[in-house]
Amino acid sequence: MDNLTIVEGAGDADIAAFVEDVLGGALAATGGPVAITVPGGSTPFPILERLAAAPLDWRRVTVWPGDDRVVPEDHPASNTGRIRALLEPAGAEVVTVTVMEQVPPFALAWLGMGEDGHVASLFPNTDPQIDDPAPIRRLTPDPLPPEAPFDRISLTLPSLLASERLMFVIRGAAKRAVFDAAVAGEGDLPVARLLAHAGQPVTCFA
Repeated sequence: MDNLTIVEGAGDADIAAFVEDVLGGALAATGGPVAITVPGGSTPFPILERLAAAPLDWRRVTVWPGDDRVVPEDHPASNTGRIRALLEPAGAEVVTVTVMEQVPPFALAWLGMGEDGHVASLFPNTDPQIDDPAPIRRLTPDPLPPEAPFDRISLTLPSLLASERLMFVIRGAAKRAVFDAAVAGEGDLPVARLLAHAGQPVTCFA
């Protein structure tokens, strides 16, 4: 992939600075709102905490969770609730994703990835399609992750690909091996399907 940049050994501060730079450029390029999508799970929140302190015009930033567990926002497993608690005090609008939402193009789609190759909540068993006509789907992972045994709501592959940039944060050797295989065009995991159709710049912090 000639559109892929892999940044080795990046810390949370480096990643936050990258996102700040992308957001700052997007905000400077328009007088209107700018949308980004961010992941849940354990990895992003220390980065988001740093990002929330960035001197950006957060009032023009709309933040979409890439996926969430189907739980109330005050539940500890809610990605939306945690993202809201960090970024709304800075001035951002955080969207509660429902299947009825109209998804905008994103300045940045920030993604995580599981060892099974899932992105957002597009697990292998859900057979995500590049031409999915739905922008958002409610899905049930199988098997259900024991740490979060809930149905999910997730942006679909076309929604994620409708972005100016893609960004991954990959931690651990097992995940890196899955990602590298996907970059090489090996297999048919959700991350491989996404990358095979990604024409925009892709940055992976590993």
